[in-house]
Amino acid sequence: MINEITDSCTQKMQASIEHMHRDFKTLRTGKVLISVLDNVKIDYYGTPTPLDQIGSVIATDATTIVINPWEKNLLSDLESAIFAANIGVSPNSDGDVIKLFFPPMTVDQRKESVKQMKGMGENAKVSIRNDRRDANDKVKKLEKDKEITQDESKSAQEIIQKITDKFITQIDGILREKESEILKV
Repeated sequence: MINEITDSCTQKMQASIEHMHRDFKTLRTGKVLISVLDNVKIDYYGTPTPLDQIGSVIATDATTIVINPWEKNLLSDLESAIFAANIGVSPNSDGDVIKLFFPPMTVDQRKESVKQMKGMGENAKVSIRNDRRDANDKVKKLEKDKEITQDESKSAQEIIQKITDKFITQIDGILREKESEILKV
């Protein structure tokens, strides 16, 4: 019973870290990532379709993304979708491909990205602490219902705290690494 609670708690905490990593993909770092276009959808024969399913999307260097649609008649629709997504740059079309030129990040933009990243990390920590509280509540309920002893309850809560500490430490390490990546010019 206690193993099920700790395993479930560990899985939920791992999911919080994975969610934080997904959130990080929306951040702008020193180099441009094609994931900045993940939320851009184009109306492709009546179906909202991600850009990478209607052509190739490549980051050619640290500040440029090139979108090469497989059907050239989609160029104007692509441009409209990119404008509508408001990703901070205007699409440049040469009739064959669309190029997105991202200006190099300023120091202030980098600091703002770090601030957003720390907020995402704090949200993940809050989620992990909520998972700890839920797991501890389940253990206390088992003790109250006399399914486990007081010593077993105390031991289980200590295990849950160790799991929590491990994930909080992991988040702190990820945040330090990501901060140095963003601030590196």
